[in-house]
Amino acid sequence: MSGEVGLLADLAALHIPYAAHEHAAVFTVAESRALDAGIPGAHTKNLFLKDAAGAFWLVTVPAEARIDLRALPQAIGCKRVSFAKPEAMQSLLGITPGSVTPLAMINAVPDSVTVVLDEGLAAAGRINVHPLRNTGTLGLSGSDVLRLLRHWGHTPVIAAIPVTG
Repeated sequence: MSGEVGLLADLAALHIPYAAHEHAAVFTVAESRALDAGIPGAHTKNLFLKDAAGAFWLVTVPAEARIDLRALPQAIGCKRVSFAKPEAMQSLLGITPGSVTPLAMINAVPDSVTVVLDEGLAAAGRINVHPLRNTGTLGLSGSDVLRLLRHWGHTPVIAAIPVTG
């Protein structure tokens, strides 16, 4: 089962605790800052990328991080990256821009997208991600996000993501 119904069913089946928050639609990290103050835990942003070899990558990092896209390929093991087109996001992850989340990997065929989680987020007690839509936030542990990804047949990469400035 995919989509948000499948996500909630998997959270229940795997006995993964989470905190759910409903809110107005947010499309950018800047828009979400006002909401973040009332939601405990690490906040995230997600980059849906395509490398020069044609492979797709979903990279989840701390919301405030400014990613060094030139250094990123060496850190995660790929070729030069650029932002992927929204059509690819829709077909591979079943979501639209603004709703990007590592939890969208529930919709991805294994090996179609490589998911990368910043090492600090992977170790965090609570990270906040979208539940496949930008009108909600789920807070759960980094280790439980990794557990879900593996449950869905993905092999997450945990990396020190290079930042600028």
